[in-house]
Formats: sequence, structure tokens, C-alpha cells
Amino acid sequence: MTELRILAGGGIAASMRGIAPHFERATGSRLVFFFGTTPELIEEATSGAAFDAGVMPHEVYSDAAARARFSAAPLTEIAHVGLGLAVRAGAAKPNIATADALKTALLDATSLATIPESAAGMQITRLFERLGIADVMAAKTQVKKGPADVVKALASGETEIGMFLANVFAAPGVELVTPFPPELQQKVAFAGAVAADTPHQRAVEEFLAYLRTPDSAALIVEKGMVPA
Repeated sequence: MTELRILAGGGIAASMRGIAPHFERATGSRLVFFFGTTPELIEEATSGAAFDAGVMPHEVYSDAAARARFSAAPLTEIAHVGLGLAVRAGAAKPNIATADALKTALLDATSLATIPESAAGMQITRLFERLGIADVMAAKTQVKKGPADVVKALASGETEIGMFLANVFAAPGVELVTPFPPELQQKVAFAGAVAADTPHQRAVEEFLAYLRTPDSAALIVEKGMVPA
């Protein structure tokens, strides 16, 4: 059995976990994932550790040292997803339909959980800067390590609101607030690439092709993302 080690963004974890058993049954290959934030993925890709492919935000591939660990072939676009704001299940949902309404909701919140060092977190920081509230939000932001930690903090009442990729909030104990103001919406796109030194190039190419099939697309949609 061929075992493929895949570096993947935390925001696409649910989709990858949903697709993995179908791919494994269809091909006989086994997938082992390393999920992380953008800095963690860059660190892992450049650490010298062995891996076979990446399914990661474009921001990871923008790092020259990380990109050098992958084939020079064009990236395989997999999926994208926008930002979302969520509250604890049952809590009052603020109005965030416009830029001004979102700004008010953010300023009124006592605390916010997110992952500033991730691709989505960087976009959220830029959003705060665009709204002119970066310093205020920095003071009330609870920094979390991964998407599950954002959800946990929100569901437990540790934090009042959470902001991250919208699909992450399709979880028990939290509720996504909609609509997100379109003029402020940002998207994180995930793409696949073959590791430059993988001994399993054919199997990796088969995996990336599988991620583009209708069956995979349906699972990606089910997990709240938009297939490429």
C-alpha cells in the first residue's frame, strides 16, 4: 500500500477528511495529513521532513523556500471559501450585513477568537485595518492555534464572537451570522501541488486529480467550501 503524506491547511481539513476514505477505497493508497496554519505549513515544508503533496492556501506557495519544495508545474486549484463571523449557538446574532454594521458589531463585542497567523487571519487583520479598528480589535482578540480552538472558545462562551473561514463554523455549538458584507468579503483559495522529491508522483497526481472529480466536489460543497 502506498502511503502519501499530505501537508494541508486547517481550513480545508473537514473536506480532506471527508474525501480521504473514498480516495483510499478507490485506489488502495493511504493518506496521512499534516494540518496547519500558513506559518506552520511553511515551516514543515522547509524543515526537510518528507512529504508527498500539499493542499494549502496560496499564501504558503508564495513563500519562495516553501515553493521550492514542490514541482514547478502549475498548481491544481481545489477550493475556496470566504470569511465568516459566528456566535455561540442560541446567542443573539448581530447585524453585519453592511460594512458599517459589521464595524459596529466588532466594536460592541467584548472578545473575539481567531488565528491571526493563518491566511484567513491575515485577511481578517487587513479587514480590521480597512475599517480603521485594528488597534481596538487587537486588544480584544484571543489568539487561537487552530480552527477547532476557535470553535471551542466560541461554543464554551470563552469568547463572544469568532471570525475565520465560514466553513469552520459548520460545527455544533456555534452559529454562522449572515450575510457577510460582500464589499468586505475575502476568500482563501486552496491549491494542490506535487512535492518535488516524492517517490510517489503517479499516486500524488492521482490524488490531486481525484480532488477535482464530481464526487469530491460534492463533498467539498457539503463541508461549506466552493470547488475550483
